[in-house]
Amino acid sequence: MERSEEQWLTHLIRCHDRELSDLRRLNSYYEGTQPLSYMAPELQAELQQTVRQVVINWPRLVVDSIEERLDVEGFRFPDEPSADEELWRIWQANDMDEQSQQGHLDALVMGRAYVVIGTRAGDDNTPLITVESPLDMFAEFDPRTREVRAAVKRWSEEGEAGKAEHAALYLPDATSWWVKEKGEWIPDEENARDDHETGEVMVEVLANRPRLKCPNGVSELADVIPLSDAACKIATDMMVSAEYHATPRRVAFGFGEEDFQDEQGRKVSAFSRIIGRMWATEKNRKEDGADVIQFPEAALTNFHETLKQLATLVASISGMPPYFLGHATDNPASADGIRSAETRLVKRSERRQRGNGGTWERVNRKVLRVRDGVWNPSARALETIWRDASTPTVAQVADAAVKKYQAKIVPLRQTREDLGYTQAQIARMEEQDEEAAEDAMQRVLSGDLAALEAGPKPGAFDDAEPEPAGPVPVGG
Repeated sequence: MERSEEQWLTHLIRCHDRELSDLRRLNSYYEGTQPLSYMAPELQAELQQTVRQVVINWPRLVVDSIEERLDVEGFRFPDEPSADEELWRIWQANDMDEQSQQGHLDALVMGRAYVVIGTRAGDDNTPLITVESPLDMFAEFDPRTREVRAAVKRWSEEGEAGKAEHAALYLPDATSWWVKEKGEWIPDEENARDDHETGEVMVEVLANRPRLKCPNGVSELADVIPLSDAACKIATDMMVSAEYHATPRRVAFGFGEEDFQDEQGRKVSAFSRIIGRMWATEKNRKEDGADVIQFPEAALTNFHETLKQLATLVASISGMPPYFLGHATDNPASADGIRSAETRLVKRSERRQRGNGGTWERVNRKVLRVRDGVWNPSARALETIWRDASTPTVAQVADAAVKKYQAKIVPLRQTREDLGYTQAQIARMEEQDEEAAEDAMQRVLSGDLAALEAGPKPGAFDDAEPEPAGPVPVGG
């Protein structure tokens, strides 16, 4: 059955509302604002005035350890040896260096983020790209083609008449804007309708670990949340125990309230009686039946061991090295040991690069369609260039890259990319190579063979970027 635009809008909003509670819950775990679990309501009500939840934010650590390895460095056409400068210009003009990282982060936390492509007012050569949160946006897939067939974005704005609700509806041939008045959605007259007639929705889904039956992806926190809840419960219990049992407790027999006074005869507070180090009294056991018993303080090592075991489980599930979670050994790990421990984490990051790379390639195909008005067949084989997700040493990278170049396995430009230089740095190096070659040719033509054998003229590379004093970080 063919839906009207109003029906599509109502349907997508209803679907989005059903998912908002789960999305907000996942977001709260990343922010460390989740409620305390595994504690009896009666005990929580009794202690809420004196004990706060201790949050061990392993969910943020799990997400950040992967997101930090997802850096886009360019896009390359199949028949081009280097990254495409025009696509990178559009990427930079839309601040996608920052937005792409935020999209990767939200996708890891909540399972997906969204990328919207549109026209930019006053600049036909630079289409508009924005990354949207799943808290504001929802997309539905076509079960036959597995492509996005409709999407909606919602937001609120403060106006003279109060808060106004807005929505944008994305369909295969048009994008329209709506505003809610008196409980009903009506077309927004202040925003012109965009009938782009491309046959595709100008929205792409940046999904984390999508599956055939789950194209919207799943959160990276799904397996970590139960263990995080348990760790927060144990850590909170440890602080409760420290409050009530880590300090030695005393029991006094044969005393009344009037016996607890200071030198001036004023009553001592209950708290002073609890933590006081020394009591003096004229009462004795024989005549007054007075007695004081001190219980030994409680050890907290059982909490420590439980937290350590939970951390081990998180490391095994997330693929993180144990030292990411605070596990230290007496003997520091070697460089090879560190790289070996990060193998699963690196592979997981590379999988995310492949999945996200496909999304960014589809985004750029639509960007070119918006800019040129026609589909570019070469863009179907577009390649996303990622920074190396591993953490090898500088010496290892340099040694491997130089050996490949000397064996004529890879060209010089690829060698520089393998060394982690950015596209801008590589372009500058190539300019300097051309200048040096022209200078050498001029000296050959002028017969200055002695100067040629002596090498480049002094100052030929004075404007080159200086070599850093310390180790060069891989990735430029």
